[in-house]
Amino acid sequence: MKRRGEQIAALPIRCDEKGKISVLMVTSRETKRWVLPKGWIMDNKKPWAAAEIEALEEAGAEGFIADEELGIYHYDKVLNDKKTLRCRVRVYPMMVKKLKRNWKERDERKRHWFTPKAAAKRVHEPELSELLLKLNKKPHKEPSVKMVLKAS
Repeated sequence: MKRRGEQIAALPIRCDEKGKISVLMVTSRETKRWVLPKGWIMDNKKPWAAAEIEALEEAGAEGFIADEELGIYHYDKVLNDKKTLRCRVRVYPMMVKKLKRNWKERDERKRHWFTPKAAAKRVHEPELSELLLKLNKKPHKEPSVKMVLKAS
């Protein structure tokens, strides 16, 4: 039986005055690919609360996170022993209110705002790409995004 990892991710977003959405991406530490802030599920933390912590540690992003996942995607994580582990990542949208100038992983990662379409082109996971492209179409139809946007 193959093991599977369970992870959570924040999808940090902001809206401009015209309602256009931008997505905050960070680079991974090893490969320097553009990814969402993500990590392992944390003991004694709700999944969305853990995703919020990852957004703060990896991207320096603070804001409002939804307690309802927007979607999931899968990827193969290369472990320290060079084996791969198939991971399922639950994604929680987060309306960013503030970007910290100093944050925990600022020396290990870059961060950048992208349009959903530009972000979708930069990720390697097809399911994540589809999720990002949905934001471009009708974000008001996605209940989690709607809830996060109302909180702002």
